Amino acid sequence: MKDTKEVEESPVLVGEVIGLVKKCEGKYNQKRVFNRVMALVMAELFAFGRHTVTQLLLSLGLTDEDWSAWYRIFSFGRYVEEATSRVMLEEMLGEVEEAEPFVVGGDGFHVPRWSEKMPGTGWMRGLATAKWRPGIQRGQRYVETSWLTPLKNGFSRAIPIRCLPAFTEKSVPCEGVEPRTEVATGLVILQWIRECMDKAGRIKQWLVALYDGSYDTLAFWAGLPARTVAIVRTARNRCLYHLPGQDAHGNRKYGEKAKQPFEWLKQRKGFQKLDVMVRGRLRSMRFRIEGPFLRDGLPDTPLFLIVVGGGKRPPGSRRKSYKPCFFLVNAIRVNGKWSLPLPTPLLLAWLWQRWELEVAHRQMKSGLGLGEKQCWNDFSTVATIQWTVWIYALIMLSGYRVWKNETGPHAPGLWRKPNQRWSFNLVCQSLRRELWQLPHFRATWAWSRDNWLVNEPLWDNLFNSVLASARL
Repeated sequence: MKDTKEVEESPVLVGEVIGLVKKCEGKYNQKRVFNRVMALVMAELFAFGRHTVTQLLLSLGLTDEDWSAWYRIFSFGRYVEEATSRVMLEEMLGEVEEAEPFVVGGDGFHVPRWSEKMPGTGWMRGLATAKWRPGIQRGQRYVETSWLTPLKNGFSRAIPIRCLPAFTEKSVPCEGVEPRTEVATGLVILQWIRECMDKAGRIKQWLVALYDGSYDTLAFWAGLPARTVAIVRTARNRCLYHLPGQDAHGNRKYGEKAKQPFEWLKQRKGFQKLDVMVRGRLRSMRFRIEGPFLRDGLPDTPLFLIVVGGGKRPPGSRRKSYKPCFFLVNAIRVNGKWSLPLPTPLLLAWLWQRWELEVAHRQMKSGLGLGEKQCWNDFSTVATIQWTVWIYALIMLSGYRVWKNETGPHAPGLWRKPNQRWSFNLVCQSLRRELWQLPHFRATWAWSRDNWLVNEPLWDNLFNSVLASARL
């Protein structure tokens, strides 16, 4: 008889994960390959140690089976990355109204390696070295672009869309991967997203992209796809020009040289204040918007400059104040005038959300073992990284569909404080609880929390037999 205190949970999250994976079934030529993919997805949830392929197979109980076919999923290119990413993007588009902008963020990350012959590896800045005394180490560079979910109470989530390698020309050659810079790789993903949106009937929907200062290059602004707005952090001494005036010949491309971004901080007049909701707290922002300006080499791309002044951090923060920062936003033409593509409060609110990309990269490395799979030929060294990013997207998109930006269920433990929002670990724990409630997962488990004293003789016999065997 089932104990009345046992809590039954409908497998909502599990259904979302399985449903998303099944939508990718048509991208695989063979049913057995897709079945192995589904099994590895489930194994990722129950691998509590390193997330190598071997550990995943041990989690499935495949200890005496030939593992070659499982490794071929990555080494022979049977994991279809682009088609799978397209399915995920279509599912994310369904969560956003066409009248609202589809917001994404892009950033690069390093995967530490140790071999000097491994495809795609090169020398990079040491991740574990101090900032004031940097070292070097081997590693691979990747660029990942994530969907930033609609804001609610200042919260958003970064759910990966696609991840591509950004191996440089000095890296070890990798078959099938063209050497590209990080900016060029980010543009490839951004143009691919815009193309997919147009094919999905979202031609009129704006694509908004957030990037850090490394993307503030002439090649990036020149390669920006149509109907796309980029919000990019810029240098404090960036050289900008006013728009050209109407001279006698009309041949001027640039106007007079404008002030450098940091010089606007010296102007007392012109700053505005606005309270922005950021992660459940109101943050007072002091800002000003100037422009449009032009960059040298981009006479046809007007840019607005957003100057955000420094300020005090909330009580209890490790650092006491915010430093001033500067952003460039490409302007759009409205009624014959250049204007901002989004309302100012919305622009300022999205500026805070690029940090979610850093959170996602940290959780992929610590929670899903990004880079731990020991598959190191030309195909698998890239496919295993893309696989881990996809697994993270599956988990996070399932959590968002069930809980949106709410707090989610209470974290396990009687002394835990209520959540401000659900976390990646909470989604994984909820998935495991739901799976444990299914009969096939707990066929041999007996509930004994309240009646363990009744079974005390059984426990005594068990402990005595274990001690006796230990003495032998």
